[in-house]
Amino acid sequence: MAKSNGILKIEGTIEDLTFYKKDGKNFVRRKGGVSKERIANDPNFVRTRENNSEFTITTGAGKSLRLALGSLVFKAKDTKMVSRLVKTMSDIKKYDTVSARGNRQIYVGLGTPDGKLALQGFDFNANAPLSSVLFTTYELDTATGVVTLSEFIPLEQIRFPEGATNVSIQSAVLGIDFETEVSELALSNVVNLPLNLTPTPVTLTPTSVPTTTGVTLFLLAISFFQEVNGQQYSLKNEEYNVLHIVDVI
Repeated sequence: MAKSNGILKIEGTIEDLTFYKKDGKNFVRRKGGVSKERIANDPNFVRTRENNSEFTITTGAGKSLRLALGSLVFKAKDTKMVSRLVKTMSDIKKYDTVSARGNRQIYVGLGTPDGKLALQGFDFNANAPLSSVLFTTYELDTATGVVTLSEFIPLEQIRFPEGATNVSIQSAVLGIDFETEVSELALSNVVNLPLNLTPTPVTLTPTSVPTTTGVTLFLLAISFFQEVNGQQYSLKNEEYNVLHIVDVI
C-alpha cells in the first residue's frame, strides 16, 4: 500500500491500481486476492465457501426481521444496528446442531431454548437500550400479548431527551417463520403521556396474536415528542427512542 502525495486526487480503479481515501488521506494499492472461480471450486477453500454460505443465511435472516417490523425499526435504530443483528443471527445459527456446516439455519437455532435466549433482549437502538430508558417494572402476558405498567410516572421513570414534552409507548407482537419468511405483525394501541408526575396505569393491547409458524416475538417501543401550540412533533434527535425484544417463544 502506498500513499499518494500528488496534486491530482483519484478515487477508483485504473488497470490494476486502486485509489482510495481513508481518514482524509489518499492511498493507492495494487489489485489482488483470490479469484471468485478459485474460491468456488478449489478444495482448499471449502471452509471459505461454507462461511460465505452461512453469512448469506444470517444476513438474510436479519433483513427478514427488519422488513417484518417495518417502520418500528426506522424510529429506533443506531448506525451499527444491521451488523449487530447479523452478529446475533450468527450466534443463533450455532445452536443448529443438526445441519451440515455451511448450511446451518436460523430457524433451526431458534427452535432451541438457547437460540431464543440469544434473540431475547435485543435492542435495535444500542444508544437507548430499554434498561437505560425505562425505570419501572412491566408485565407481559404471552398468551394475549398484553403489556401492563401498573403505575407509570413518566417524569420519574423515563430518561428522556432535552426538549421532549411527551412520551409514547407501544407494544408489538411479531410472528415470523425464518424458513418461509412469512410474518405477521400486530401492533398495540399507542399510549401518549405528558412528561409529568401524574401516576397513570398503562395497558398495551395488540390487535391480535399472530398464528404464523416459526417463533413469536414480543416487543416494546418508546418514542419522544415535543408539543408546540397543541401539536406534537417527533424529535429529530431519536437517540433515546427504544425498540426492544422483550421475549421470544
